[in-house]
Amino acid sequence: MKVTVIGSGNLGKSIITGIASSDLFDSKNILVADKSDENLEIIKKQAGVSVTSDNIKAVKESKWVILCIQPRILKIVLNEIKDHITDDQILISTVTGVSISEINEIVPNNKVIRAMPNTAAVKLQSMSFICADNIEHEDVHFVEKMFGTIGKTMIIEERLMQAATVLGASSTAFFLRFLRALTQGGVQMGFHPHEAQEISAQVAIGAAALIEDGTHAEVEVDNVTTPMGCTIEGLNAMEHNGLSSAVIKGIMAAYKRISDIN
Repeated sequence: MKVTVIGSGNLGKSIITGIASSDLFDSKNILVADKSDENLEIIKKQAGVSVTSDNIKAVKESKWVILCIQPRILKIVLNEIKDHITDDQILISTVTGVSISEINEIVPNNKVIRAMPNTAAVKLQSMSFICADNIEHEDVHFVEKMFGTIGKTMIIEERLMQAATVLGASSTAFFLRFLRALTQGGVQMGFHPHEAQEISAQVAIGAAALIEDGTHAEVEVDNVTTPMGCTIEGLNAMEHNGLSSAVIKGIMAAYKRISDIN
């Protein structure tokens, strides 16, 4: 099987790097298309894949066509390749906010699967969401394996993609803002900024690892707190100032915004 990736920006590079380092495809069967010769040269050296600036050439003979492009040029690319896509090819769109039905309006009778990674894909630590009209189809599960090369994946219904964008992508910024606040607190207590950031980041990694097996977060919170201790004092002060409420309100504000846009 061959796979084509149209677009080799940061997300495209991450996906290409992931699948090229896996056993899903031989690197010689991965073709990358981009209008930027500089991007193509970089990914060719990094992943050992074939490259081209011709989108039409790129989609020929590829079972899988992954679209890693910006929403503003999606219609341009789809109109360019639509007459060269066959019924047995799979289009995988990573374009935010564009539904399967909208893509099918331009490329009818085609199998379309949406995939939404987040920016941690560059570290192969993405939380990626996959959806399709038939989420039980074997093609969907193969796409899940593809995106599993750049982190964790979850197959969801398309109606949840907006919520997934907020919880799985926007939340990266929410966590980083919280980590920044922890860092600032660390500096105020006496650490140098780079030390405080390193500590906060590692604590976040460790905290996430504690609940990877499905353990409820509050169980691990209780494991840290002791009667009349500093942890419960800090937690209660944060809650009195609306920590949980502020986070939930922020998530719902982001969700309302993306719902209004779409």
